[in-house]
Amino acid sequence: MTNKLNPPGRGCNEAESPKTLTVAAARETILASSVSVSGIEKLALRDALGRALAEDIVSPVNVPGHTNSAMDGYAISGNDIPGDETREFKIIATAYAGKPVSLSCGTRECVRIMTGAPMPAGTDTVIMQEQVNVKDAEHALIGSGHRPGQNVRQAGEDILKSSIVLESGRSLTPADLGVIASLGIFEVSVYRRPRVAFFSTGDELRSAGESLGEGDVYDSNRYSLYGMLKKLNVEMLDMGNIGDDPAKLRTAFKSAADTADVVISSGGVSVGEADYTKSILEEIGNINFWKIAMKPGRPLTFGHLDNALFFGLPGNPVAVMVTFYQFVLPALHYMATGNPYIPFQVQAVTRDQFRKRPGRFEFARGILKQEPDGTMSVASTGQQGSGILTSMSTGNCFVLLPEQSSGVSKGEVVQVQPFDFFAT
Repeated sequence: MTNKLNPPGRGCNEAESPKTLTVAAARETILASSVSVSGIEKLALRDALGRALAEDIVSPVNVPGHTNSAMDGYAISGNDIPGDETREFKIIATAYAGKPVSLSCGTRECVRIMTGAPMPAGTDTVIMQEQVNVKDAEHALIGSGHRPGQNVRQAGEDILKSSIVLESGRSLTPADLGVIASLGIFEVSVYRRPRVAFFSTGDELRSAGESLGEGDVYDSNRYSLYGMLKKLNVEMLDMGNIGDDPAKLRTAFKSAADTADVVISSGGVSVGEADYTKSILEEIGNINFWKIAMKPGRPLTFGHLDNALFFGLPGNPVAVMVTFYQFVLPALHYMATGNPYIPFQVQAVTRDQFRKRPGRFEFARGILKQEPDGTMSVASTGQQGSGILTSMSTGNCFVLLPEQSSGVSKGEVVQVQPFDFFAT
């Protein structure tokens, strides 16, 4: 695949500039550098859940395939519906789903019919069985209050033959699988999944289960990244933790770029003496930008390694998750589907004060809930530091505080992004 990492209007000088971008500008730049993956594969329908269609689904049949009864009852002609009186009808047959009757209904004749059964010739209306008084095995009494065509599903009412049912690029849902199966289609063409390589950096990191030495910490970022990627339709390559060694980092970058469409590292993107990510990327790849006016997550490096997009995420655990959801996920969604990612947002009334200074976009962690009156409210998770990973576990949403905001008081309305909707 080929990525356009220097979109029109953005020169080399800007790519190397330490200029701090707004969140919107950073997201725009990333998406301009992303292209949908190439490669199509044919999958059995049951294996295609969540995958992006590579071609339109066109219906080869009408759904329903025949005009049928929407419920159990008695099929009659609409011309025979009684006015103010009750009429007696002769029951000439019984129709079952999959077992239509060959008889044609005449005047004041009816057919006992079950849900899904094809409508007999001469009928166009079904009277539900609860509204019919069965006199005996061959006669039924039907009163007034009915309308022609009621309780009948027309052929093609749901899907017309030759119509486009699902468009290319759509990520298939469980309902979509049912719709496709209703057309008699048992396999579909889908785009291959983007390949994502990810690793952490830092001599101080230890994997869960290892002993900690003086100054060591457990590597939580790889587990968070794994969980977020697992919810997406991507192929993952966990490359573990790479120590603060330029040679090892350089090798890891090159190896990841050889196999992946997207490379993600966490840590090593600030200006410390042992933060090598930026310098190595400048050496063997290209940097588009590395600072964003946001909190948490300001030092995010974006660029490319050969043909792979590169995201150097911050080392702080919350910043890793915030930057992944706000920048990496939209790129992966576009690469997987060819469609722009539109995050789901709702409005909620704050139950707490959210302090903030103007100048940068802040993603506060909140607890969104529905009040008894149906309105939505949001409370703070408490401390909002970029190392307070429990704020992502306790919270269920981001409270969006734009650059110009100077904070919000209790009772104000804010925009909220629920975590549960972060998926392709």
